[in-house]
Amino acid sequence: MAAATTASPATAPPSSFPSTTRKSPLPILRLPRKLKLPAASLSSDPSPAFQSVTAFAPATVANLGPGFDFLGCAVADAALSLGDTVTATLDPSLPPGTVAISAVTSPARPHLAARLSRDPLRNCAGIAAAAALRALGVRSHAVSLALAKGLPLGSGLGSSAASAAAAAKAVDALFGSLLSPHDLVLAGLESEKAVSGFHADNIAPAIQGGFVLVRSYDPFTLVQLPCPPALRLCFVLVTPDFEAPTAKMRAALPKKIDIGHHVRNSSQAAALVAAVLQGDAAGIGSAMSSDGIVEPTRAPLIPGMVAVKAAALEAGALGCTISGAGPTAVAVIEGEEKGEEIARRMVDAFWSAGKLKATATIAQLDRAGARVISTSRLLE
Repeated sequence: MAAATTASPATAPPSSFPSTTRKSPLPILRLPRKLKLPAASLSSDPSPAFQSVTAFAPATVANLGPGFDFLGCAVADAALSLGDTVTATLDPSLPPGTVAISAVTSPARPHLAARLSRDPLRNCAGIAAAAALRALGVRSHAVSLALAKGLPLGSGLGSSAASAAAAAKAVDALFGSLLSPHDLVLAGLESEKAVSGFHADNIAPAIQGGFVLVRSYDPFTLVQLPCPPALRLCFVLVTPDFEAPTAKMRAALPKKIDIGHHVRNSSQAAALVAAVLQGDAAGIGSAMSSDGIVEPTRAPLIPGMVAVKAAALEAGALGCTISGAGPTAVAVIEGEEKGEEIARRMVDAFWSAGKLKATATIAQLDRAGARVISTSRLLE
């Protein structure tokens, strides 16, 4: 049987993950005071609404160039292959109030499943699901999770956030969809902090969809950026055969920056927000290409990235930058007409300049975020 973790609050968080036993409480991750989950703030011990729920959460592009740690957007393809799927099922064989991971699969990358832990204390989906159970106040039921990974690890596409978002959404829906999007983001943040650092620019758009601005971390405040429906914004995502762990890429960032660089990046981030609100695809692309702090530090760590950006722009992309911590390069276009040619040029540049094989996907702005895609009725 898969290991289980309780969703009940612990009195004090351990300094590291404990060894897993059936009675080990999920560690409470240290968040700023106003970021605490609203544990049991809803009706006490809600009844389940379904026997099982399957939820999908999309890939995300964090930073968007100059918006390091405070801007991000959700992206997906029509087949919903660009994201993760989690099925949450009531499991009477587990102790009440606990979460277990019954299966981890990766249909497109079978080798990936073996690298992901089924220990719910060490899996993004497990941590977020337990946080959602705590927020709901569930004490009389246990949940098992089946995670299907559609995103590669360490790709810069919000892989950990997609697992966390899908799990939190599925658990919430299992008990009647009682949590707000803000509460779901907080549940996902517990997972993000444990595995990739305390930042919400992936988990917020993975939950809410579209473009999201993290206005403040304490107090925690998100701003959804409405983008005109007529804007046909597309993203050419080119991922090389190269992993760029978030922790390593964050460690490479400068500890101090020049005031001039700060002013320029701030103005470009503001310009990006304005372009989103105005539906200005060219403005979005221009601002995304203008990061003068993070991208210049990270690009040399990804073989061929500088040449890939140049190739994208020469082929007609409106803008190009590193997606999240990388190594995926993301180019922005309006409509899909130029997508295949830009993708081909970027893939070729990764090989010619970095000797890295790469795959390309053309995605659209995902305005929905995490959503339920199937349910099964309660057993009689």
